Amino acid sequence: MILLFDIGNTNTHVGLANGQRVVRHADIPTAAWLAGKAAKQLCSFVGKTKLEGAAICSVVPRATPKIQMTVRALWKLQAVVLTPKTLRGVGIDYPKPGTIGPDRLANAVAARHRFGAPSVVVDFGTAVTFDVVDARGNYVGGIIAPGLAAMTDYLHEKTALLPRIQIREMKSLVGKSTEHAMLVGAVHGYRGLVRELIIELKRELKVKRLPVVATGGYAKLIAAKLPEISAVEMNLTLEGLRLVWFAGRK
Repeated sequence: MILLFDIGNTNTHVGLANGQRVVRHADIPTAAWLAGKAAKQLCSFVGKTKLEGAAICSVVPRATPKIQMTVRALWKLQAVVLTPKTLRGVGIDYPKPGTIGPDRLANAVAARHRFGAPSVVVDFGTAVTFDVVDARGNYVGGIIAPGLAAMTDYLHEKTALLPRIQIREMKSLVGKSTEHAMLVGAVHGYRGLVRELIIELKRELKVKRLPVVATGGYAKLIAAKLPEISAVEMNLTLEGLRLVWFAGRK
């Protein structure tokens, strides 16, 4: 079994995986690593599982060495850190590979493995990111737009009368309250944004069929009424990291 770390700004998504799939996962606050208080939570998560390796995908550089040291101290393992140099499973056709978020590379690996090439990942996080694998199997770049929560929180913070809202599905397209109207604009409007960008990506890639896999916090909500999205995979980044680790051992 291998131990996987997807280090995000708020949480570190940890997983245990074998050669076929991610079998267990949990979240540990990333701040706990920076404060040196996460080892106990990690030990509880791993339990008596025998580990043969570890891999890290990180967008928080300060946390990466903390986790490397913890893994080395607890299990005497040298964790592989995902970078353009350690990447396996996709090529890179991008001017400055070192500027690509490792999570985006992991997502691209998982998407290509499951859906082939070309394919696209839409990650609904703080920002919504599109990551594109072209027909040759190369990561070629993507799109970044404001996330759902970021957009609605901004409206609340910058206006006197608009409330902070809990994002959820609304059936009627005509808002009968301020909150209802904001939810329609957020959820239905966001689907329109995603749909239009997928149409434009198909045009630019010169394909009629383009598999699109969604991940991230609002993936299930947005994908529910968006047939352009082929699948929702909540553990896509961990799956990509798993694939990279095993590909590096062949």
